[in-house]
Amino acid sequence: MNETDLFFLRRAIALAQQSRQNGNHPFGAILVDATGYVLAEAENSVVTEKDATGHAELNLVRKASQQFSAESLQHCTLYTSTEPCAMCSGAIYWGNIGRVVYALSEEGLLRLTGSHPENPTFSLPCRDVFACGQRKPEVIGPLLEEEARAVHEGFWGEGNL
Repeated sequence: MNETDLFFLRRAIALAQQSRQNGNHPFGAILVDATGYVLAEAENSVVTEKDATGHAELNLVRKASQQFSAESLQHCTLYTSTEPCAMCSGAIYWGNIGRVVYALSEEGLLRLTGSHPENPTFSLPCRDVFACGQRKPEVIGPLLEEEARAVHEGFWGEGNL
């Protein structure tokens, strides 16, 4: 972890806030190449697109794999406001992204959402998903959990969706 990681992680958290303001769940993700150039950004789109798979990371990987080779994605970092769920971890793995840096842990998210029907959070860390694969993306996190948690405050309660 370095200052560059913290900078881009804060941008992912800002995207999560933007996603919330746009009427979606508060999640955001950014893809950055090895030189620090932002290749793509994505928000959650579950609500506005009426797509249960519209998670920020999955939207980002879908976009990135259409524009960049698997070889180049291997040298990229995906920054995300919240630890990737099992579905998104699978997309990151299949997209060949080499590094993941996340803010709020899946465990921390579960404490916030509880049994909310719009976010039946897995208790399955992304490291465990990646450990089952033949390729092991580097994972750093959780970092800046308090900042990432703030984006969710008041969202998962009644009347906030």
